[in-house]
Amino acid sequence: MTPTGIKLKIVRERLDYAEDCIRELRALPSDDLKVFLSDRRNPLAADALLRRSIEALFDTARHMLAKGFGVGKLEYREIATEAKDRGLLTNAQTAEAFRKIAGDRYRLIDHSEEITPEELHGIVRNQLGDLEAVAAELRASARRLASGKG
Repeated sequence: MTPTGIKLKIVRERLDYAEDCIRELRALPSDDLKVFLSDRRNPLAADALLRRSIEALFDTARHMLAKGFGVGKLEYREIATEAKDRGLLTNAQTAEAFRKIAGDRYRLIDHSEEITPEELHGIVRNQLGDLEAVAAELRASARRLASGKG
């Protein structure tokens, strides 16, 4: 695959979408498990919004790797590894969180019956910062790559 240059519009739209989903996740009542579980729509919303935000982050990284570096046809964990190795994610904690998010995505999609409402509550309560950190680093890297500063 030949690098053709990332499209900032695509990156911006996907990251804006991910960040919108994360804002909606933050709006869920996550301070108290009992309150979160009191409305069965909360875990359902958390599941859908997590899936969408995670997919948008990985779609963004995949686009940047393909168009910026000519790297294509990667599985989700490989995308996370390549994002770190290619400097799209420079913070070691954020890069490791992205690898973990790849596993979360796999479970949300392929083993959704194993994800409990309590686990969804825990993710919403404790892990949205990881999603936000990945989005922020990808956004900064896209600007850097588009400006030619590699």
